Amino acid sequence: MSDPQSSLPAADLPRVLWVGAAGEIGHPGLKRVEARVQLSRASDEEAFLSLAPRADILLVTDFRTPLIRDTWPAAAGVDWIHCTSAGVDAVMFDALVESGIRVTNARGLFDAAIAESVLGHVLAFAKDLPGTFALQRERRWQHRDSERIAGRRALVVGAGSIGRTVARLLTAAGLVVEGMASRERDGGADFCHVYPVSALHRRLGEADYVILTVPLTPATEHLIDAAALAAMRPEARLVNVARGPVVDTMALVAALERGQIAGAALDVFEQEPLPPEHVLWDLPNVILTAHQAGDFHGWREALIEQFLDNLPLWQRGETLHNLVDNKRGYA
Repeated sequence: MSDPQSSLPAADLPRVLWVGAAGEIGHPGLKRVEARVQLSRASDEEAFLSLAPRADILLVTDFRTPLIRDTWPAAAGVDWIHCTSAGVDAVMFDALVESGIRVTNARGLFDAAIAESVLGHVLAFAKDLPGTFALQRERRWQHRDSERIAGRRALVVGAGSIGRTVARLLTAAGLVVEGMASRERDGGADFCHVYPVSALHRRLGEADYVILTVPLTPATEHLIDAAALAAMRPEARLVNVARGPVVDTMALVAALERGQIAGAALDVFEQEPLPPEHVLWDLPNVILTAHQAGDFHGWREALIEQFLDNLPLWQRGETLHNLVDNKRGYA
């Protein structure tokens, strides 16, 4: 069946400004979007200032972009902003929050892939896969015992869709999983229980694995600070698949160097890319990945599908999928 939008005059198509990084020129979803809208692109301030005043929609594929925040009045007439990421912290500045502009995100698309990455990190620590790889490179035959993960306790800080998917997978692997959210509630099918964030330090002391899946908001910035790390068990590991600023990096480095916690698996950082001279690269009890926990083969195309599924809803004035609560900063 042909796309009904393809028969519309170009002047009647929605005006979409694609806000992406400079290297995204070859994005695999570009042609599909171009067939449905009047598309322009901006990866720098000059282009954004020129194009944003005429845009109906912003399609944001650079989740770190400061363009919208830095040049906000230019986009004040936009009706809808779609972010192709689960986190929308880059666009949650005061003027936009107060504007009432609808914001949607990629909620749900990365959940399973992130959960698989978390399970991979848990297994890597329990089975000491970094040590195994090091011995293999040295051609050393060295027998070692390893930990079991069945019966270990995990605390998932962030009980949204990603956190729940992580909990389901860890539970299936035999871990006992608690959740943490803004308020206490029954854990349902995914968690033993969901505790309020006010109980963070108390619950940290019970966990073998602390998994961070919270959105970045003013309330969660440096949620894991020196005091939180001091509340963790010396045998515990921290896994951050949320946003880098949720963790106080220097406090974490100090805790790792002192043996205050046993290790950390970090997919996100306060500074990205992580500079090659950063001390985290050299710590033996750290696993680093390049902000890729949710990225699977075909994820870019899937993100564009989410946007295109929402587009006819926007045109008809209907409720959009994955609407973000602008005051809370997440969907």
